[in-house]
Amino acid sequence: MDSISIQIPSLAANVRMIESFIDNAKDQFQFTDDIYGNIMIAVTESVHNAIQHGNHGDAKKNVYLSLTINESSLTFQIQDEGTGFDYDGLPDPTSPDNIDQPGGRGIFLMRHLCDEVKFLDKGRIVQLTFYIN
Repeated sequence: MDSISIQIPSLAANVRMIESFIDNAKDQFQFTDDIYGNIMIAVTESVHNAIQHGNHGDAKKNVYLSLTINESSLTFQIQDEGTGFDYDGLPDPTSPDNIDQPGGRGIFLMRHLCDEVKFLDKGRIVQLTFYIN
């Protein structure tokens, strides 16, 4: 089992570092183009949520990203320093009442792009798993 990690201050511009982290991981661990797009969207969305909603854009707080790889899966873990959130009580972004709302699609997207999404520590930790092979 291999693993790599990165820590970034909570600034929106730092999402670019996460994109580079994913690109480097793709090169290092040879994951395929067919999951690369899903990984890029889901992980950057989760990091963006951690910066904006978890840490409220406070540059003194960090977001931690790790990638753990085994023979059957890639698991990205994103952790913020916030208070957590009610991940079961989120409105459905596809319902007619919410279709025009600007937010609320990130977790919906993650759940559709990943094979597994887990929330731990009151939502301060998100695990995104992609099956390989």
